Amino acid sequence: METGIKDFARPVEASAVMELLPTRPHVLALGEPTHGEDTLLDLRNRFFRQLVEEQGYRTIALESDCLRALTVDAYVTSGEGPLDDVTERGFSHDWGGSRASRELVGWMRDFNADRPAHDHVRFAGIDGPLEITGAESPRQALTALHDYLTAHVDAELLPCTADRLDGLLGPDAPWTDQAAMTDPSQSIGRTPEARELRLVADDMVTLLETQAPHLAAVSSLDDRERAHLYGRTAVGLLRYHSWMADTSPSRMARLLATRDEMMAGNLLALAARGPVLVHAHNSHLQRDKSAMSMWGHPKVEWWSAGALVSTRLGDRYAHLATALGTMQHQGVDTPPPNTVEGILHALPEPQYVIDAAQLDTTVRHMGAVPRVSPYSGYAPLDPAHLRHIDGVVFVSDVPHG
Repeated sequence: METGIKDFARPVEASAVMELLPTRPHVLALGEPTHGEDTLLDLRNRFFRQLVEEQGYRTIALESDCLRALTVDAYVTSGEGPLDDVTERGFSHDWGGSRASRELVGWMRDFNADRPAHDHVRFAGIDGPLEITGAESPRQALTALHDYLTAHVDAELLPCTADRLDGLLGPDAPWTDQAAMTDPSQSIGRTPEARELRLVADDMVTLLETQAPHLAAVSSLDDRERAHLYGRTAVGLLRYHSWMADTSPSRMARLLATRDEMMAGNLLALAARGPVLVHAHNSHLQRDKSAMSMWGHPKVEWWSAGALVSTRLGDRYAHLATALGTMQHQGVDTPPPNTVEGILHALPEPQYVIDAAQLDTTVRHMGAVPRVSPYSGYAPLDPAHLRHIDGVVFVSDVPHG
């Protein structure tokens, strides 16, 4: 089996990846088995730079709040604000403090410095304004969309006034109450006001579509894309809050599916602008159903963003999964499924393995890391899903001589 690894190994380089694929994908997904590992983030940064410089990619999208990411995008395209403030406000999940995140943002700003706007690299988030403990108020998305429409269409076409919208939203605290994540009775997602807000959001999104020719004449492409982002986010957040108030056994599956549907919508919108590299957890990017257990609930399954996008894009979607960790080669005929050999056994022919430096090692465990991680229970890549994968990147978490 070791010979097989060497036969199919390739360097982790953009050109080698493209050789694996039938066409340059509109969405190239680089999945990680766990969050917060610097080795994987450094690989992401290096790979994106190669895609930009050699393959013409101009967008990177991360598993981060899509609205917060607008702050980072403004910085890398125009230099707005100090870097420390941008990384603090522009990332969710406390990832802005990462060295790799700062290096990525800094490199993007430097790359854009002397280039025309049409050649800029862009930054985006694919996640909704969500955390594992709850969700944000839809206020930002709804008011920003209402402001855009107010500035560009006749007032009588709007479904409500700004004052009425503010009254329906009420204070933000009930929307962001973390108790609602585990106790549906604490959610306000199905109050009469929340139900009316869902109709208002739907009407405003419809207005974006029905007024598209006019809006194209009176506003910039960036402004229109941002308005559609606000619309997708408002609709998704209100749907998410509604499912937080649900008491049926399918509640958690609905929440996870809604989150990934929001990710998929954002990815498809970005792909319409040009080829994009997306970096997120493997469970959000794989083509097969994802599964996880949390807070004592039975295992739930849902279709990931990758599965949804792949259904739309076909071979214009590609997923490379990364695996982290090492241990010595065991020399067994039927290796455990979580070793490199086991993963290779699960891969269809041709076996797509991207790994230049670790040919004599095997993966210790998909998702296992040498230190305690808050994400250690998050569902790792399942080797059984590898029949629908385009490549595996094996990354060592310890130095080798």
